[in-house]
Amino acid sequence: MSAAEQLHRLSDSNTPLLRVEDLTRLYGPQKGCQGVSFELYPGEVLGIVGESGSGKSTLLSLLSGRCQPDRGAVNYRDHNGQWLDLYQASEAQRRSLLRTQWGFVEQSPRDGLRMGVSAGANIGERLMAQGVRHYGQLRAAGLDWLEQVEIDPARIDDLPKTFSGGMQQRLQIARNLVSQPRLVFMDEPTGGLDVSVQARLLDLLRGLVRELDLAVVLVTHDLAVARLLADRLLVMRRSEVVEAGLTDQILDDPQHPYSQLLVSSVLQP
Repeated sequence: MSAAEQLHRLSDSNTPLLRVEDLTRLYGPQKGCQGVSFELYPGEVLGIVGESGSGKSTLLSLLSGRCQPDRGAVNYRDHNGQWLDLYQASEAQRRSLLRTQWGFVEQSPRDGLRMGVSAGANIGERLMAQGVRHYGQLRAAGLDWLEQVEIDPARIDDLPKTFSGGMQQRLQIARNLVSQPRLVFMDEPTGGLDVSVQARLLDLLRGLVRELDLAVVLVTHDLAVARLLADRLLVMRRSEVVEAGLTDQILDDPQHPYSQLLVSSVLQP
């Protein structure tokens, strides 16, 4: 990397990728999320933790353009350095972002995969959305990414429904990352998997996030997952962020009573 490229990358990393201001959507008293503001930087993993019903999933849906807020803004800096107001953009622009510069890893891989087409076609579909039409290129990308997510490339023509749950989740990750997104949303990516499969998947995710310099917004109820993957945490309770800070700082020395309760409940034998 040249000195100029290094300087550009350094300056890029000092500018937020995502700016969130007063983001709010309520379905009832303290149901949903309200008043959420933060900045996310390139290569940073932000974890959102809290009990069921705290507002984590609502916040993730708002950040990824899947539902409209009651108020607030989500501003994204695209690969040309231009700021895009997510909710002033058209529906077509939001869909294009999710197919190209963004990715979304669903909790259930069946929600994030096309179960009726092959593993290779699942991976190649996102490249086709970016204009790649050469069959050889699509096939090569499929083979490469299957190997990267530790699936036998010989299974490129197999349907996802013939894969185990852990393999389906790794295929969904390959499907999202093949297009080299800048920002990936993850909704409980290890949920529903047994402990040994979770550990393998987490190790894979941590390596890919660092290697590809991905920015990630991660929703999880598992503080062990948060500690392993997240640089910073937002702790949510009853629709609000009650504490925010560095992951180790919050998990080792929580300040808010709810954060203390959350951490201590994990530590109980």
